[in-house]
Amino acid sequence: MSSETASELFAVADFCLIPMGTGHDPSVAEYIAECARILDKSGLKHQGSWSAVSKAIHDCHAAVHAKGAPRIATDIRIGTRSQPRTDAVPNEGENERKLRRVQDILGKDRHGASSG
Repeated sequence: MSSETASELFAVADFCLIPMGTGHDPSVAEYIAECARILDKSGLKHQGSWSAVSKAIHDCHAAVHAKGAPRIATDIRIGTRSQPRTDAVPNEGENERKLRRVQDILGKDRHGASSG
């Protein structure tokens, strides 16, 4: 394993991209759809390397600018791990996984309360 691979972080990003200065139409749906296309093409599903996640956000910005948005404001929240997730369920997003985990814990609480 190379030192570059050993130091790679695995990331999940939640970002809100807001195109600004897009003209008289307040709708930004076309711009957001373009970003969704970029994310789909990235191949990222629920997590990826820090560099792949950062590149996907960069590529969204580039595509939305190319579509005509002169300015973009983006809020980004990134969580990282030193190792990739090993308990991921296919086609389950990070938020769904977290919700499932909390529901599992609450289910155990309810089961324990009803048997005692």
